[in-house]
Amino acid sequence: MDVETVFEGSISVIIVTHGDFGASLLKSAELILGPQTDCAALVVDATQDVSATVARLREMAERVDHGRGVLLLTDMFGGTPTNLCLSLLSVAPGNVEVVTGVNLPMVLRVFGQRHLSLPELANEAKEAGVKGIVVAGEMLRTRAKEKG
Repeated sequence: MDVETVFEGSISVIIVTHGDFGASLLKSAELILGPQTDCAALVVDATQDVSATVARLREMAERVDHGRGVLLLTDMFGGTPTNLCLSLLSVAPGNVEVVTGVNLPMVLRVFGQRHLSLPELANEAKEAGVKGIVVAGEMLRTRAKEKG
């Protein structure tokens, strides 16, 4: 299943993940922020032919890119979705970037900052993704000690 909307003027975003994870992240972000444009989600399924999936990814990137570049968000470094996306780095150097470890805080930040340059947006995505990972009990215990 591919989910896609297109609009000119911002960095395009494609979430490429195992199964429907990326499409679910996109839908969740839209529940929070409202409808988004220039974005898509691509499902990578082990039953699909790799070359056909790469072709779909390239076609999708060409379709959503309006000259500002494409940020590819993938679920994990070393996984098939990331490896497929890495092939686009050599095809369109400077116009494509890949950030791994996609999570909802990352997607929300990216959608709010797509006016940035592609390298800046990739760094924002990384920072938001990392900051979105919290051991809640540890944080609460630290705050309690600081107050106490």
